[in-house]
Amino acid sequence: MSETALNTLLRSRERFLAFVSRRVRSRDLAEDILQAAYMRALEKAPQDADEDGLHAWFFSVLRHAVIDSFRRSTSEAAAMDRWAFELGPEEPAAVDPFAPKFLCGCIQRVLPTMRPAYAEILREVDLNERPLNEYANAHNLTPNNAAVRAHRARTALRKELERVCGSCSTQACLECFCKLEDESALA
Repeated sequence: MSETALNTLLRSRERFLAFVSRRVRSRDLAEDILQAAYMRALEKAPQDADEDGLHAWFFSVLRHAVIDSFRRSTSEAAAMDRWAFELGPEEPAAVDPFAPKFLCGCIQRVLPTMRPAYAEILREVDLNERPLNEYANAHNLTPNNAAVRAHRARTALRKELERVCGSCSTQACLECFCKLEDESALA
């Protein structure tokens, strides 16, 4: 890449950063993506492009870099989910004091064993009935990202309840040990 072409791209840095920032969750991530795109430009920029062509090419590089970033974060989250599930809890979890008393005791035992981000969204959105958009704004997430996180958290909770409670978890915990413990406490 020629020095002139590099200077052309550097003069438009704020424009490029704004473009990436609108598409990712944080300014830091946008900065990282932009820096990586500049590195790619140093290696692969077209030599004979005019200023408009160079900008168009670089916007294409940025779009692909944002998509790659989403793919990486999705595959990393999936790998962490699999890893956490395979490891399982090391010791029995304490009862979660934030869970409402009317819920199945298994949920109170399972929430503390989940990924903290998943437990947090389940507590706030599902248990405390906080609107998902409000949760997203409070945690600097896009509404779509919060919805995906809530979906993943609910899926992880369902899987963990099936593991802890067995088949009764799909039938409103009518026969599981937490129901029996609750009834013995009432007697």
